[in-house]
Amino acid sequence: MKTKIFSLFLIFLLMGCTLAPGDPPAPPNTTPVIEPTSSNGTFLLTSPEVSEGGALPKEFTCDGSSATLPLAWNGAPTGTKSFAVVMHHVPGPGDTHWYWVVYNIPADITSLEKNSTGIGILGTNSVNGETKYAPPCSKGPGEKVYTYTVYALSAEPHISAADSEVSREVLLDAIQNITLASAALNVTYTR
Repeated sequence: MKTKIFSLFLIFLLMGCTLAPGDPPAPPNTTPVIEPTSSNGTFLLTSPEVSEGGALPKEFTCDGSSATLPLAWNGAPTGTKSFAVVMHHVPGPGDTHWYWVVYNIPADITSLEKNSTGIGILGTNSVNGETKYAPPCSKGPGEKVYTYTVYALSAEPHISAADSEVSREVLLDAIQNITLASAALNVTYTR
């Protein structure tokens, strides 16, 4: 019984609820959430430079050469027509920073080389709002977690916004009904 009550308490806290009367509710997170899933359990995202949970090499941050991390994926479900890739970080509740948005990656492409260009369409980043990769530049002490996610899509997303307006949220909203599977690679960085 105690375990059940504790579990409910944790869920209550994770939802942004407070126990103190009169406290204002936490602002809702309006970003569509597409959890990493796979219909067949074999859709995987990897990098030759870092493994799941590993430290992001300095070269791929603002402290290095600001290169894009090489990525490779395999095991996409049948019916995949295109891919999208997003890199993001959640510094706190209701706050998401994104560094890389690439979509309309052809279905026959299963990797992005370091600093690859000309594949897919670039969206914006939340660092400077430009349509390019913005390397993570951790503020403050401590380890930060950055997540790369590849989405296998049943079609190319229909986005009416200009490339300069395609944020992570805009892309996730456009692909939520055409996502067949997704796979994530979580990395860390400490300054």
